[in-house]
Amino acid sequence: MKTARYYGVLAPAEASSPGGGRVIECRLCPRRCRIADGDAGTCKVRENRGGKMLLPSYGFITALAVDPIEKKPLYHFRPGTGILSAGFALCNLRCPFCQNWEISQKTDVRGRFYTPEELIGEVEAGGCAQIAYTYSEPLIHSEYLCNCMALAHERGIANVLVSNGCVNREAAEDVLALTDAANIDLKCFSEETYSRVLGGNLETVCQFIGKCLELGVHLELTTLIVPGLNDSPEEIDRCIEFIAAFEAASPVPWHLSAYHPAYKWDAPPTDTEELIEIARRARKRLAYVYTGNIRGGLEDTACPRCGKTLVRRSGYRIEKCALVLSDGGKGYTCARCGARAPVVP
Repeated sequence: MKTARYYGVLAPAEASSPGGGRVIECRLCPRRCRIADGDAGTCKVRENRGGKMLLPSYGFITALAVDPIEKKPLYHFRPGTGILSAGFALCNLRCPFCQNWEISQKTDVRGRFYTPEELIGEVEAGGCAQIAYTYSEPLIHSEYLCNCMALAHERGIANVLVSNGCVNREAAEDVLALTDAANIDLKCFSEETYSRVLGGNLETVCQFIGKCLELGVHLELTTLIVPGLNDSPEEIDRCIEFIAAFEAASPVPWHLSAYHPAYKWDAPPTDTEELIEIARRARKRLAYVYTGNIRGGLEDTACPRCGKTLVRRSGYRIEKCALVLSDGGKGYTCARCGARAPVVP
């Protein structure tokens, strides 16, 4: 993907090709929308105007806020630091239980346009050393994303991607080459559910996750546990097996988040005790499993060798208990046993 030139509120979309006549086939994600002249793709971001695909939402940001990095959630990357979160609009999935549906599924979202220079300038003005592309789906804005990420690296700012991971290989490689850390939604482990309920593709997401690790991106995963959809023991076991395959090379923290009724889904909220039990079951195979969106869950990080608490968490408040900087500030070790901690400083 070539770097997109900035044209005010319009920029040409690179991840597309003519689909015959004035119909354009978008090749950014597995949907491969065929877009007629005057129409937009399913994501409502990429449009065909006179046989040319344009991005009217190039640089459109719905929110800017300095968050604790744990809110992304990232527990093993620069703990206790602040991060500027840049919120996007719209999405290429149609999750009926979306917790951010006001910005992911509606086209009349409030916001303003930022050039890449303006957005990265906001990071510097906020005194942050990292930026998160988040809230709704950033990957459907991949040209803008790449421009911002490249500029961030030029200025010594780390890039954090919070995403559904549902884009094709070319876009994945371009974005991840500029990504320092990512939290990717593994929404379930059923191809049928991804296709029929969410409008996505499980294989594409799995490949994206694998590409993160291949390119050395610090990776953490999140699964929103939705009762009756993805909380069966069989479904959880499939997720565990998938994540466990990466554990030998490097532990992949897994965040299990509690669902609350939203958008078009009115099932009862995730039961706290059931969520904790799922996490405990997963911890029998996986090194780091956490719960979120509940009180009194499993949030602390322990030393992989001696079990000493390295980081204690209560919501977004953290305490570094036995986490000691070593290697000239390049890594962490356990204060008790000296084992290397799987946490990026």
